[in-house]
This record gives sequence, structure tokens and C-alpha cells, in this order.
Amino acid sequence: MRQRTAAAAAAATVFGAGSVAVAAGRYACDAALKSSRARPFPGDAPLTVHSTAPGRVTLTRSLASLRPGRYGLTGRDCHAVVGSPVDTAEHSADTVVRRLERVTQGTLETGARMWLTPQVHIGDPGSVHGLDHADVDIPGELGRLPAWFVPGTRDTWVITAHGWGTTREHPMVLMPFYDDLQLPQLDVSHRGDLGAPRTQDGLSHLGETEWRDLDAAMRYAVRYGAQRLVLHGWSTGATMALHAVVHSPLRHLVCGLVLDSPVLDWRATVRALAAAAGIPAVLVPLALRAVQGRTGLHTDHLAEACDPRLLNVPTLVFHGADDAVAPWAASRTLAARREGRVVLHEVDGAPHAAMWNAGPARYEEILRRFLTPLL
Repeated sequence: MRQRTAAAAAAATVFGAGSVAVAAGRYACDAALKSSRARPFPGDAPLTVHSTAPGRVTLTRSLASLRPGRYGLTGRDCHAVVGSPVDTAEHSADTVVRRLERVTQGTLETGARMWLTPQVHIGDPGSVHGLDHADVDIPGELGRLPAWFVPGTRDTWVITAHGWGTTREHPMVLMPFYDDLQLPQLDVSHRGDLGAPRTQDGLSHLGETEWRDLDAAMRYAVRYGAQRLVLHGWSTGATMALHAVVHSPLRHLVCGLVLDSPVLDWRATVRALAAAAGIPAVLVPLALRAVQGRTGLHTDHLAEACDPRLLNVPTLVFHGADDAVAPWAASRTLAARREGRVVLHEVDGAPHAAMWNAGPARYEEILRRFLTPLL
């Protein structure tokens, strides 16, 4: 009897430990991949607004507030657009003065806690850039997907896909550039976005399933006159574009691929997001197992992208060593293995999905040189 009792107790302990591990894994998985809008860069501490003046905002000094370039500055019920630190301003040991372009939502008050974000704009192409556009609904696998269409005279269309922590407002940074080239643009939302169908689990699948929404946008573009397609994705949107150019029935129409901070190693990205969410390192392996079990993530994106039978279109990659979400070693490997087909441009000092933000003029000139032979 005592042996039975001891065995039962041991089994209960193992079962209990297993249950705790499953629960911990699910918690860590949720913390890393639950859908969220306009999330700050992982690891960035909030920046306090110390003061404002015409064309200036003074922020807490940190590695984030010292980043050069053009960013959104977002907080509770407030959004602004800021430029680089002002060289001629008087900076203190604790503060940094950045150029303040405009406040686009709410009031930028002293004491407010804010974060930099690659999503510079909020609004729509008309209110932000004065561009003619149409609000369209794309029939997707799970339902209607809101999108913006900006017309152009060419029969090559650009389809843009935002990524982790942003919305379809993020690609608006390049709308004037593409408009100057007279390229029709389709800026799409995907499952999990505000106004788009929700996923059953409420998790980001890091492009593994979301790519089908990009495929739906490709079918929409062809239906309305597109003869060729350029896919431009950021973060998990870049992963969606890779999936589409490999698996879509319309992949033969893709003449160019632009990948900004692509998520090529999903395990490394989950580890980074879990760490940024404050998940203890001991739980990260459980999070990885939970992610794989709940989302079905299994694809080796790098191996797929390196296969010349699968990825055979001109590809431009923007990435850099300061990306803490999608390690750029995978992008370097891709460019090395697909030399002549994949071109990698390193961007210094840019966090995840912010390669344009760090140097808009250089980014657009490189992009222009890449696209010109394709048009």
C-alpha cells in the first residue's frame, strides 16, 4: 500500500510539474507573440519628455534617444514625428534635444513617457502625404482585409507588408518615393490587425500563415491590372513576402523583392521577444516549444530562401547588426549563398525594421538603383 501511495504521489508530482511547464510555456509564448499595436523596440526603456520648444523636444538621454534618423515618438494618447538629435543644441548629461517635426496626435506634455518607433506616420495617405488613394477591401482567407490603394501609371505594382509591432501605417514612409516612380501601391493589412480578421489563437505566426493574406493582395492586384509585382516587406512582412515568392501561384509575376529586417530565424526572434517581455531565460525553451505547438511554426526560412529553385527573383535586403529582434547573421548568410541574386545593404545604428528611419535618403537611393532595371 505504501508503495502504491508513493508511486501515486510521484506521478502527481510529475504531472503537476508538467502542467506548470505547459502553463509557463503558454505564458511565455503569449508574452512574446500576442498581437499588439505600435510596440516599442525591444529593450528600449521609456523616454521622459523634459521640455518642448518650437521645433525641439528634450528627452531622457539614452542609446535610444541618441539614435540618428527620423522616427515616430509614441506614448499614451500621443504621437509625434522627431528627427535626429540637434547638434547645435545644448545637451545636458541627462538629456538629449531632438528635432520635433510635428505632433500628430494628442499633446506632447512635460513628464510624458514616450518611446521611439519606426512607424513615423499615423493617418492615411491623403491626410499624411496628400496622395490620392482609395480604401479597398481585399477578400482574404479569413475575411475582408482593409488596404490602401495609391494609383500610378505603370503596370508594375508595389505591394507593401508591415511587420511585428507596427500597422499598415508604417509603409507610408515610402509612399511618396513610390509615387514619384508612378508605381501603383497596395498597402495591405493582415490577420490580427485592427479591422482585419482575428486569428483563433490571437498570436502572431511570424509570417507563417499571414503570407496567405499577402497572396490575396497579389490576386487582387492582378485582377485590377497589375502585370508584374514588387513585394516590399518589413520584419515579419518580409517573411510573408518570402513565403509568397516561394509558394504563391502568382509567384511568376514577382519581378523584385525588398526585405527590410527579415525574420529568417524564428527561434532567435522568439527568444529575443520573450527576453524583451521579461520572460526568465529558464522559461524560453518552454516558450519555443509552446510557439511551435500552438502556431505550427516549423519552416527553416533561411534554407528556403537560399534554395535557387525557390528564390529566383532579384532581391534587395536592408539589415544591420543593431537589430535585436531578427539577427542579421541570417541575412548575411542568405546574401553569401545567393550571390548575384540577393544584394545586402548593411545599415548601422538601426533597430529592428527601422533601416529607412536611420537614413531615409540613402535607403531610397539604394532602392531606386535596385528598381530602375526592373521597371
